[in-house]
Amino acid sequence: MKPFTYEAPADALAAVRAVAANPSSAFLGGGTNLVDHLKLGVAQPDLLVDVTSLTSAEITDRPDGGLSIGAAVRNSDLAADRRVRKRFPVLAQALLSGATGQLRNMATTGGNPLQRTRCVYFQDVTTPCNKREPGSGCSAIGGYTRYHAILGASEHCIATHPSDLAVALAALDAEVHVLGPGGERTIPFTELHRLPGDRPEKDTVLDHGELITAIDVPPLPLARNSRYRKVRDRASYAFALVSVAAAAEVRDGTISDIRLAFGGVAHKPWRAYRAEEVLRGRESTEDNFRAAAEAELRDARTDEGNAFKVPLLTRTLVSVLKEVCA
Repeated sequence: MKPFTYEAPADALAAVRAVAANPSSAFLGGGTNLVDHLKLGVAQPDLLVDVTSLTSAEITDRPDGGLSIGAAVRNSDLAADRRVRKRFPVLAQALLSGATGQLRNMATTGGNPLQRTRCVYFQDVTTPCNKREPGSGCSAIGGYTRYHAILGASEHCIATHPSDLAVALAALDAEVHVLGPGGERTIPFTELHRLPGDRPEKDTVLDHGELITAIDVPPLPLARNSRYRKVRDRASYAFALVSVAAAAEVRDGTISDIRLAFGGVAHKPWRAYRAEEVLRGRESTEDNFRAAAEAELRDARTDEGNAFKVPLLTRTLVSVLKEVCA
């Protein structure tokens, strides 16, 4: 591990300024992803700025009926919150499907969506990786692709985003509050992450030094009827091959409103707008569920290693929709 300087500023703005002033610096929250990368040599910052106690660790009710979740709220606390379980069960289910109890006790709401890909080539510093070293090449293309993207990938990167929480937040129309050197701004969660394009090293639209301070989940009545389903190679501590977050409102057998997002298939949490459009106003039948999957996966690009994800995601979506649209 490369030696680094550690700082613990007195407030969030001081932390932001410290990171913004040093291109080779990073924020340190729960550290469940960053510490792994420090050990592997994937991350080699000169400076770590501790923000563990600088943002809120509270979950508060918003006047409109939504929730405001402080960036320092631990994943285990968020999953256990009665308001979350009642109003946004998809959120609790997504959190409980990730990592282990010990890691959920450390991981934070602000940090979890920013975890980096678990691509084996990204984590192996002996192999070329455009995300780790821009311009070096993508070893996954033509390599081992079981866990890799089928949607939104580019010739520069086919890695997938690993966060389960992020998939649920994308489905719930969440918003991210950010503090930077120039002040505060709010970003729709679906716009926080980037597709790789020709700059796969940049995971999000955040500028260096910008810090997530809170995530708001708006009032969404249909979210009370929501599910998260994760398909993986083993029952625990494994990343998604595919996952589905779904919330639906059904009236007299017709889907009046719906939200869908997928995980394990793209460089970012994939909001399934095409599938939503197909289903909204249609009868809740298996044929319509399959038509929605077909529409969303129309542009899927696969190879021998990950082609199984198309039928797997289709079956998973159909199964979840049978539950939420029953």
